[in-house]
Amino acid sequence: MAKNVICLWYDGTAEQAARFYAQTFPDSTLTAVHRAPGDYPDGKEGQVLTVEFSVLGVACLGLNGGPAFKHSEAFSFQIVTEDQAETDRYWNAIVGNGGAESACGWCKDKWGLSWQITPRVLLEATTDSDRAAAKCAFEAMMKMKRSTSPRSKQHDADRLAPRAHAGLPAAA
Repeated sequence: MAKNVICLWYDGTAEQAARFYAQTFPDSTLTAVHRAPGDYPDGKEGQVLTVEFSVLGVACLGLNGGPAFKHSEAFSFQIVTEDQAETDRYWNAIVGNGGAESACGWCKDKWGLSWQITPRVLLEATTDSDRAAAKCAFEAMMKMKRSTSPRSKQHDADRLAPRAHAGLPAAA
């Protein structure tokens, strides 16, 4: 087991969640399922207690701890995608499997875990050294549910408009 492992709390569904992640994301596996050696507060001997898995190479441990704690947006996986097809594939898998859309490229899976499915080009645009262009991209992102990649000449015109309005040269 890795030295640093993300432990995620589930209400009896850690194995189901880990199998979904392993089927959905590349470089993701379900490594081990461990059954409780004795009764515990929210389970019985022999029930699945922990599940070792990885998501895109990140080591995780699913703990079936019961209903006491819920996932929140305070923790999320950010998945950086290379194109809109990849963004759509992950988004559709999560939302289409009982999840829910949120805002700004975030969604939740059916177990309540938050995901940021984010195109690399959008991250680059919102962190552009051209602050006017970054602001334009950021404002567009804030209006999105599912993240979309800038793909059109119209996007380029919209992105450069704040520079022209400010009297700046239209740098690419």
